[in-house]
Amino acid sequence: MSSLPLNPHIAALPPYNAGMNIAMARALSGRNDIARLASNENPDGCSPAVMAVLASSSFEPWRYADPACTALRAALGERLTVDPSLIVVGNGSEEMIAAVSRAVLVPGASVVTTVPSFGLHEIEPLAVGANVVKIAMTPEMGFDLAALEKVIAAGPRVVFISSPWNPVGPGLDRSSLQRLIGAVRPGTLLVLDEAYFEFADPGAPDGIEILRDSSIDYVVLRTFSKAYGLAGLRVGYAVCSDLELARVIAVAKTPFNVNAAAQTAAVAALADADWMTASVARIRAERIRTAAALAGLGLQVARSQTNFLFFDGKGDSSSLAAGLLKQGIVVKAWREAGYERFLRVTIGSPADNDRLIAALQELVGQ
Repeated sequence: MSSLPLNPHIAALPPYNAGMNIAMARALSGRNDIARLASNENPDGCSPAVMAVLASSSFEPWRYADPACTALRAALGERLTVDPSLIVVGNGSEEMIAAVSRAVLVPGASVVTTVPSFGLHEIEPLAVGANVVKIAMTPEMGFDLAALEKVIAAGPRVVFISSPWNPVGPGLDRSSLQRLIGAVRPGTLLVLDEAYFEFADPGAPDGIEILRDSSIDYVVLRTFSKAYGLAGLRVGYAVCSDLELARVIAVAKTPFNVNAAAQTAAVAALADADWMTASVARIRAERIRTAAALAGLGLQVARSQTNFLFFDGKGDSSSLAAGLLKQGIVVKAWREAGYERFLRVTIGSPADNDRLIAALQELVGQ
């Protein structure tokens, strides 16, 4: 064991609960026909325009990428009607969570998030020595608005809220979001993580539109990993409430953080909105069908506005996940204290979803 003094904030961090890769799934299950339903990847892949541009002469892998992501920020600014100077692009929205934590938090600062939580909403604040307060979901598997409102009004340094909520699934409606915004006091930064924004039902609130009319300090996070199918390239971004906040978050990341392939692909994906919209519509339809099937098995399933479902597996989630893995189906067993009965499962292709339904019928069906 090393005698080197380690950063105690880093040494004490919990591991991130990443999804199992396909090679390990094949080795453990002894099967080649793996249904990858653990990491919320897009079963449709990505736009053909992305594959075309990466195979074209416009992609030059021997050159350094633009550290400012100028073309991508310009395209995003036009799409979102946002000043590109307020946009910071990251190596996935995960890097933006880390950059926000480095830019805003100091040891001993207070952070609020939810539980079950997206792990990095806790891990990155802990890495800089902050204290994290987590507000549990309700028995109905939704946001506890009263508890969140109370703790936000107490004046934490940062609030991380994901809507739609990873890993649970529901999204805040307009009045609920405005209620939480109204609880934010000067000196608190609201970070609204909208990684699954595109999957929400029509009429769901747009955090960027709502927050731009507020007077609070905020960051809205979005990603190309989910709806646009670029998970392997890692592109996310932060829309900030003011130029100084954007500047400080930008300097909190590494300079060549988003590689050239990722930037090129993201611009192409953004331009092919029709592909993304059609893919999301298919996934929404499968989400509704799969949720109804799981509920028909007597499982408690959270209302979802995402490309996944969160449900109570009626027992130890790791055991159920292991049973599914034997059938070549990879899901994510939730391991946070108090939620060991729950699993998160990605909405996959219709065939993969049928496999999941049949397997759960065998393992937990009434």
